[in-house]
Amino acid sequence: MNENEKLSPFHIAVLVFMSQMGIVVFTLPNSLAVYFGTNGWLFLLICFVVSTINIYFISLVFRLGKGRSVFEILERSIPKAVLYPVYIGLASVWILFGSMIGKKYVLLFQMMAFPTTNPMVIKLAIDILVYLLLIKGIYNISKAATFFFWITLWMYPLMFMFLPHFHWIRLTPFIFKEGHDMVKGGVDIYASFLGYELFILLFPYMDQKKKPMLAIYSGNAFVTFIYIWYSLTCFGLFSLKQLKKLLFPLLDLQALLRFPFVERLENLLFGFYLFLVLITVVMYLLAAQEAVRRITPIAKSHFFVFITIAVGYGISYIPKSIDQVNDWIMKLGYTVTGIGFGIPIIAILVLLIQGKGGQSHV
Repeated sequence: MNENEKLSPFHIAVLVFMSQMGIVVFTLPNSLAVYFGTNGWLFLLICFVVSTINIYFISLVFRLGKGRSVFEILERSIPKAVLYPVYIGLASVWILFGSMIGKKYVLLFQMMAFPTTNPMVIKLAIDILVYLLLIKGIYNISKAATFFFWITLWMYPLMFMFLPHFHWIRLTPFIFKEGHDMVKGGVDIYASFLGYELFILLFPYMDQKKKPMLAIYSGNAFVTFIYIWYSLTCFGLFSLKQLKKLLFPLLDLQALLRFPFVERLENLLFGFYLFLVLITVVMYLLAAQEAVRRITPIAKSHFFVFITIAVGYGISYIPKSIDQVNDWIMKLGYTVTGIGFGIPIIAILVLLIQGKGGQSHV
């Protein structure tokens, strides 16, 4: 691999999309209906605006720092003795969050296809794939993500098949009626957009001349479009009461699809979502690896990757049910959201201080 190779804007956009898109899409219409009620899908536009603002903060760090690593920026003004515990904390959160996302997919997959199989056996198989991707580095991960993107792209137009049954009257003229606990729900739903924030760690792999920030905006916009497309379709096909009762509206919807050459199409579609979940998990573990690399060079080794995955696998034994996993993801999602906003804001402040001749620690 050429050390001077940089991620192309297209690969960055695809990585952003694959990092954000995942298992949450199956429960998203239900969450929107429960928390925001009528026309709850409109809240996705608010999430898009908030995530775009966050990406703007990340782009400021990229521009002010002239493409330097965010770790390098922080270490010039903050003692490493202070930063090292922070790096360990960040790595721990990212490992846990990625592991729980993988565990949720495993539990759903077991429920649908292998009810008698130990879910941790399926989790082990997925973690082996995660390991094989992580040891190849970010450039090969981006190429794999692009391949996965093309082989899953065909799934999204399938929603056009439901258009004859779509009724605008089901949306009602009311906005956010019959919802509850909107603040909690808003943070919970915003977690479905997480993934783009990890790219603040990948500045050294981006080419400043090719507008990589525009690629991050594009990936986030495409995710938003798919989320709205799926959620709006569900709101136009199911009543609000139905959406509140259906835990996985998208799976119920896809179960209605019929082709003469395949049965149980929803199982096939759910299997393809493994590629999306795989890249999401890989990116969070890669972020943890990037953080630990600032402490010790051992983070570059295959052994460290193995230990990271083993720790996540061991912890994923703790939650046994989907409800318990959802609780972990919700709490970790709050932390990851705070990290996503906190790192760029702190980095911008540090850069402004450095620009005024502030003290550097080298």
